[in-house]
Amino acid sequence: MSDRKKVSLPALFKKVSEGKPITFLTCYDYPTAYFQEQAEVDMILVGDSLGMTMLGYDSTLPVTMDDMIRHAQAVRRGSPNAWLIGDMPYMTYQPSVESAIRNAGRFMAEAGCDAVKLEGGAEMADRLAGIVAAGIPAMGHLGLTPQSASALGGFRLQGKGALQAKKIVDDAKALEDAGAFAILLELVPDRLCKLITERAENCFIIGLGSGLDAHGQLLIYHDMFGLYPKFKPRMAKVYAEAGTVIQDGLKQYVKEVTERTFPKEDNWFGMPDEEYEELIRLLK
Repeated sequence: MSDRKKVSLPALFKKVSEGKPITFLTCYDYPTAYFQEQAEVDMILVGDSLGMTMLGYDSTLPVTMDDMIRHAQAVRRGSPNAWLIGDMPYMTYQPSVESAIRNAGRFMAEAGCDAVKLEGGAEMADRLAGIVAAGIPAMGHLGLTPQSASALGGFRLQGKGALQAKKIVDDAKALEDAGAFAILLELVPDRLCKLITERAENCFIIGLGSGLDAHGQLLIYHDMFGLYPKFKPRMAKVYAEAGTVIQDGLKQYVKEVTERTFPKEDNWFGMPDEEYEELIRLLK
């Protein structure tokens, strides 16, 4: 296990002040969290994207708090030192400030998260403010917000036009004023991301498919290793085709078992001759 110090919010802001980009990845399980801990990733998001990457849904909407808590617990065990963020699933915070605080608290109490993330701009600022007032660090999420994909016209670039871009700028300010420690800008034009990053005073900006100028970058783990079979988003760099390696290994396994070339003697355990002979005698 890594011997690094626990990442703290002051440490993240210090990194930003020194001009050092923050590293941020999604994670949903213990083994992956262990690898990310060894790589010393700064922040980990247990995203509601697990509904698609882990549970096979076509969207994030069916994901429940119980789903999120179970996965967040596993990730915390694998990565005790990263700044761990629990993603608030659909309709766990939209109905009221009270529901937002209650469900955010579950992430902290039951999964050991360090913060939560919720989607939406000015219309969700009171929810975020309530969470922060309850002593829970909260991150905003603007641009392409998957829980609102149907209202946004699908998984597409947001803020390309001036009016929509102005709305995102205003929303970022509203979230910052509400107490967000950070804001994720997903799939917005690079110049819009740069503008919001330059204007941020009391929070830092994380980009996902939004250019180089944010204070840090987020990638979906399954996208960066070719592990999600339905599509490969343009905004993700594939660092290794792990999916291909796994698929090839599975095919080789089926072939070897079928041909009786697996298992070999190294893959099983023997029994002393005298014990086997005694077994046969007992059976008689």
